[in-house]
Amino acid sequence: MDHVGQGRRAFAADSWAETCRHLERADADQPLSLDDLERLAVATYLVGREEDSTRVWARSFHMARGAGDRQRAVRSAFWVAFVLLNRGDLAGGNGWTARARSLVPDEAKEVEAAGRVAYLEALHAVFTGDADTAQEAFARSIEAGDSCGDTDLATLARLGLGRALIRLDHYDKGISFLDEAMVAVRGREVSPLVVGDSYCTAIDGCRETFDLRRARRWTEELSAWCDRHADLVAFRGLCLLHRAEILQLDGAWPAALDEARHAEEMVGRPPGHLARGAACYQRGELHRLRGEFDDARDAYERARHHGRDPQPGLALLWLAEDRLEAAVAAIQRRLTEARSAISRSRLLPDSVEVFLAGGEAEAAREACDELGEIAREFNSRLLQAHGAYCRGTVDLADGKLELALGALRRALEDWQDLDVPYEAARTRVLIARACRQLGDHDTATSEVEAARVTFLQLGAAVDLASLNKPAEDLGPLGPAAVDSGLTGRELEVLHHLASGRTNRAIAEELFISERTVDRHVSNILTKLGVSSRTAATAYAYDHDLV
Repeated sequence: MDHVGQGRRAFAADSWAETCRHLERADADQPLSLDDLERLAVATYLVGREEDSTRVWARSFHMARGAGDRQRAVRSAFWVAFVLLNRGDLAGGNGWTARARSLVPDEAKEVEAAGRVAYLEALHAVFTGDADTAQEAFARSIEAGDSCGDTDLATLARLGLGRALIRLDHYDKGISFLDEAMVAVRGREVSPLVVGDSYCTAIDGCRETFDLRRARRWTEELSAWCDRHADLVAFRGLCLLHRAEILQLDGAWPAALDEARHAEEMVGRPPGHLARGAACYQRGELHRLRGEFDDARDAYERARHHGRDPQPGLALLWLAEDRLEAAVAAIQRRLTEARSAISRSRLLPDSVEVFLAGGEAEAAREACDELGEIAREFNSRLLQAHGAYCRGTVDLADGKLELALGALRRALEDWQDLDVPYEAARTRVLIARACRQLGDHDTATSEVEAARVTFLQLGAAVDLASLNKPAEDLGPLGPAAVDSGLTGRELEVLHHLASGRTNRAIAEELFISERTVDRHVSNILTKLGVSSRTAATAYAYDHDLV
């Protein structure tokens, strides 16, 4: 049988598993030519055999260098370094980058080779946090790719430059480079190796800029491309992860959980893949929202094991378990560590919720203000929705009911326009609280029932349980809270305080720390405008707060 011919035809038909089978059989009989080694290297990568792929690329490197073909030797070294750097092996990637660089003459007459080296240098700079160096090197790589007609290189470099610009806070310019690169990808102008990586890079860029619409569209296209190739393994795990994130936002939680489980399995090949922690975290988020706390805790710990910090999800889990002090401390730590606007913007919405629950009202206001500034800078509808929701939450806690209602209405409009049902339902609950305090009980009831229907459809067990609590446990829902501005937890503490319990006894009763009770008591005295526990007790009975 002509295995070489069969392998070449299979490669041309994008049948990569069959390509591997035939070319490996041919290679066992007689070493493959350089062209066929490159085909085998690509095919083994696409079927998920990264280690085999890098070994074959290494063989083609040595063969090309031995034949004096520096251009192809650099190309082989490029792909080895590309795989290693993206896998997090910076030392190995650096070593192969150095090999490629050693073959490029000082005058850099081989433009394509010089452009490939520039790309690898830029990629290393990205992974070491040097966006300025990455920007300059990616620009050189684009110029080289365009000048020599290497669409693969130019496309990868444009995507890289777009991501670097985003990290340098040039969001609109960065997105324009992503859009330009994706024209080539969607037009099938690039090789399969570049197609999958390009979609994943572009979608990550959308996640960084909270561009939900582009992320949805490109995730759908990546999914369709993966589904057209039954033997494709590379990129499929990342595709499943992106799909799980989108499905969660779309409200298809059971499907999202299935995709997250499959993603964890797929990106775990080879072991240690950087995306595995992200898949575990995504699974933890879904379990938490569904009220499956043990499963959520296990998933968050797996995420930590695979290098993904489990915050802010784990802090929200602790919040649901009434471990307020731990939740506040965790969020404060992560905010201290987060430097960039992008990383902070992913923490700030949940920080507002945690800080308010933990009695840290001033910290909640500061987080809300910062989120609003970032949202204006990004010009992202998704981030603006988060910002309006947080503003409404803070204003509601401060008793500024009209302001809260205006912000929450804006947030609801954004969530509905973006088709994000869970966040829309949560916003309805807060609108109901504001309306009830303003005496509009009919609207409040309608909003709560609309939220209940959504929570039932989603399987949002925690939120459903919250709706079934008495009004005073839902925060400032009942008429007694209209004048006081106390949160549900503060009303609960006031009830125990008015019964004569000490802070220690209240802490034991509510399963929270004494320090947290101290904060609640301090907030109660401030909001009620009294100076002592006795005065707070008298106020509570005079105004039917307990």
